[in-house]
Amino acid sequence: MLFDTHTHINADEFQEDLEEVIKRALDAGMEKMVVVGFDRPTITRAMELIEQYDFVYASIGWHPVDAIDMVEEDLRWIEELSKHPKVIAIGEMGLDYHWDKSPKDIQKEVFRKQIRLAKKVKLPIVIHNREATADIVQILKEEDAKEVGGIMHCYGGSVETALECIDMNFYISLGGTVTFKNARKPKEVAEAISLDHLLIETDCPYLAPTPFRGKRNEPSYVKLVAEEIAAIKGISYEEVALKTTENAKKLFGIN
Repeated sequence: MLFDTHTHINADEFQEDLEEVIKRALDAGMEKMVVVGFDRPTITRAMELIEQYDFVYASIGWHPVDAIDMVEEDLRWIEELSKHPKVIAIGEMGLDYHWDKSPKDIQKEVFRKQIRLAKKVKLPIVIHNREATADIVQILKEEDAKEVGGIMHCYGGSVETALECIDMNFYISLGGTVTFKNARKPKEVAEAISLDHLLIETDCPYLAPTPFRGKRNEPSYVKLVAEEIAAIKGISYEEVALKTTENAKKLFGIN
């Protein structure tokens, strides 16, 4: 009973062997997964996949790195697609100060517009954060994102910031980085944050967990994330799998 809350099985990396990847995920105990679309091509592909597989759901939004490319028509398109019953979140959205393709002011504007859209269509949001924690927390507060809540995706921040986000109705999602030997912060978060507020993800094809680090990640590896959290917390793998799945279903409104 696993729920991978963030996959990119719509990426080119899975073009050749998606059926085998899906089979391995099901064999590993996958119950449901979310495929994330973050621009025109990946959103289109995500919408195809949710029609193809009954256990796959979609989150659709606009990535901050590409914020400069987004026009109003894209936002209206996302709003229209969000009416599909298997579109269960808006995003990934947020801020990325690592790459300099999109100026910070444009990223912030696109981020705010997507939060407002999510509130309008009453869906939770998926947050991408890279080197922009303070600005993200500030915008979430200013836009009253607490109203819809959501996910701090692939969380790599401090325990203190995690608690601040939980207060704003967000879940903390841990991915492959929690398995990395020197990943101090994700391990501290896994230990300190109650299982009631945790989710698991792969972010595949990126950030494969140990022992696959550096290789293509895939949904079946989410089991390794759950196992690592269980080891850190000193509880059973089954408890982690069950509770994180329950949390995801609650957030996304999936029965």
